[in-house]
Amino acid sequence: MLDLRWPNPVRISLALYSSILLALTFLFFVRVLAQALALLEFSSLPSMEEWVIPSASPFSTSGLVPYRILLPIQIVILTLQVCVCRDFIRGRGYFLSLTGSTGRILIRLSYLYFASMILRYIVTMAVYPERRWLGHTVPILLHFTLAGFLFTLGRYSAVREVIRKT
Repeated sequence: MLDLRWPNPVRISLALYSSILLALTFLFFVRVLAQALALLEFSSLPSMEEWVIPSASPFSTSGLVPYRILLPIQIVILTLQVCVCRDFIRGRGYFLSLTGSTGRILIRLSYLYFASMILRYIVTMAVYPERRWLGHTVPILLHFTLAGFLFTLGRYSAVREVIRKT
């Protein structure tokens, strides 16, 4: 059973959840934009090699999905994130009415996602020691924003159910 008592769910406002979700969406947007700009070789951004390094390893620092396919996927993810944020800002909508069990599933998925990115980092560092500590890890680190988004949305839904039952 997930412990939903800390922090006190009654004290957490919809505005706080909205702010967290907006911040995580913005960070993911910046990642997508920066990656697109890296293709244009802006000197203040990490090179495209930092973002995508083709490798046969499933734990490589990306390269599994070609960028021409990755960018539309990222746009779909951003669109979903914006829809979630819109509902939270308006205080109504589909994403505010998710069930508590859906919230708990999202929380567990966020844990799994986060843990898989930690594992990916560990394996990448073991296989490619020249990349330590932060070399070529931009994609891995920025996946944490998506895991955080899933966690926050899930937590809101799970906590909302607990509050309704009390």
